[in-house]
Amino acid sequence: MASDAMKEQMKTGQGFIAALDQSGGSTPKALRLYGIEEDAYSSEDEMFDLIHEMRARIATAPAFNGEKVIGAILFEMTMDREIGGMPSATYLWKERGVVPFLKIDKGLEDEADGVRRMKPIPGLDALLDRAVAAGIFGTKERSVIDAANAKGIADVVAQQFKLGAEVLAKGLVPIIEPEVTISIPDKEAAEEILLAEIQKNLDSVPDGQQVMLKLTLPTRANLYAPLIAHPKVLRVVALSGGYARDEANAKLAENTGMIASFSRALTEGLSAQQSDEKFNATLSDAIDAIHAASIT
Repeated sequence: MASDAMKEQMKTGQGFIAALDQSGGSTPKALRLYGIEEDAYSSEDEMFDLIHEMRARIATAPAFNGEKVIGAILFEMTMDREIGGMPSATYLWKERGVVPFLKIDKGLEDEADGVRRMKPIPGLDALLDRAVAAGIFGTKERSVIDAANAKGIADVVAQQFKLGAEVLAKGLVPIIEPEVTISIPDKEAAEEILLAEIQKNLDSVPDGQQVMLKLTLPTRANLYAPLIAHPKVLRVVALSGGYARDEANAKLAENTGMIASFSRALTEGLSAQQSDEKFNATLSDAIDAIHAASIT
């Protein structure tokens, strides 16, 4: 079962969640932004070794601790590996005071009805059992909304909450992530539909249990205030969605009670070629800026 101390940190912690969960499809881009080109590795195993080195370097940096980084989302291979000589989730919580989450979705179906639903997750039950055994607090699962299509959005949210129920049944807390693409022309309309569908589906969450929500920074500030205040929502976090860090932070600061869960915006400016001193200073500056926007 989720630790009471972890739950309290997620409920009241004054900080943000780091998203360190790049998957196979997004890892080459993440490595390229980190200064490692595709010709630096010749296999998927080598690629994942390099991204784990990057994640471990971030997780062991002095500024990466529960004072400002209250949680971190891990890729499955990260959960299965070690950081600092101990299992990754154990290291994060015991040594850094950072609550560990696990990305469990396996990518997206092709677009239909203006959305991209989650693919089936083979072996879900076993994966959740492994997460519990590893000391994981919760999960994260992502789908994408590309248009203000009422049917598509309703289907995506229903799928998310169905999976969330399976996660809750294992004693884990799901981060439900129906991302709205920031570049679509009807983004604000899509967000209004999304809000209504989430409110409707929250009724299905058993009394006494809570989910978390990871949502695109809304066009209209404080749109998601009713979700932040909802008794069945532990925390609402924001994804950067392609915004540069400064813009994402500015938008986040407009949304009272929302905290960041940034990936690319967190690692912006980090490079494999940096000295440890430069790397740690760059990461510390990023953490300070994202933290400030999260507690505004």
